[in-house]
Amino acid sequence: MDWKSLPAFLAVARSGSLRAGAEQIEGTHATVRRQIEGLEAQLGTTLFRRNAAGLTLSAAGRRLLPQALEAEAALLKGFSAVKGLDREASGRIRLSADPLTAHYLLAPVLADFASLYPEIEIDLRLSYFIDSIEKDETDVSIRHVVDVEEDAVGRKLFPLSIGVFASRKYVDTVLPNAGPKGAGLTWIGYGDVPELQTMIDASPFPNARVRHAVQDPQMHLHLARNGAGMTFIANWVQSVFPDMQRVPGTTLDQRRSTWILLHGDLRRIRRARLLVDYLYGALQERRADFIGQ
Repeated sequence: MDWKSLPAFLAVARSGSLRAGAEQIEGTHATVRRQIEGLEAQLGTTLFRRNAAGLTLSAAGRRLLPQALEAEAALLKGFSAVKGLDREASGRIRLSADPLTAHYLLAPVLADFASLYPEIEIDLRLSYFIDSIEKDETDVSIRHVVDVEEDAVGRKLFPLSIGVFASRKYVDTVLPNAGPKGAGLTWIGYGDVPELQTMIDASPFPNARVRHAVQDPQMHLHLARNGAGMTFIANWVQSVFPDMQRVPGTTLDQRRSTWILLHGDLRRIRRARLLVDYLYGALQERRADFIGQ
């Protein structure tokens, strides 16, 4: 079916002549005639009858008319949706996330989103400190927390599993020579963080030495990949870096969950909803990596 012929058919059916139909669709008399004749040839029937008043629909034309009108309505609805998208999906939105998640998981997602919605601009703030939605420091925030304490619209995605990881080489060559309760092994430390010591004491390796004071989880990842020791880090890193391995005998800490939070005043702002929905879908695809086993 030559769909370009349908507007010509409808224009002539509405106006009753080739010339008037051509004016409706801003075409020429010859073009409209050719499209009508082509459509009749495809269908193997005559769609119009010529009389003193002009052109009127034949029996076949009357049967085609409702379907042609339905097709036109569907097409116009599609055009309206696209035009509405262009008008509403524009402007700037502020997004905050931790650097580790942003660098290795969000970068391709945000690139795809920017391609899909070229009129939306994202101000991305990367920090391990939580930007306040209540204080208007950010519009949308991705957080890995135990509880959400702010007054914000939130979507809880899934548990964020934190595990003990090291390089495969470290697990294969250093771990087998460890003494009782991990003596001789090395932890990469976060500095003076009481929660870290509690997690170490509860692990199979409380006697392993805590070395270094590195507050940046991304640096923990790089150090661990290069054999500097064991670290507590998000379970999903092994899906991105196959050379990282969860240390045998350890369990996953799932007290935290991953959330997408939105400022309540932005719930009806299309660009904000589009970004939240897109992030939600993209992260849900990685659900198994976040949760682990």
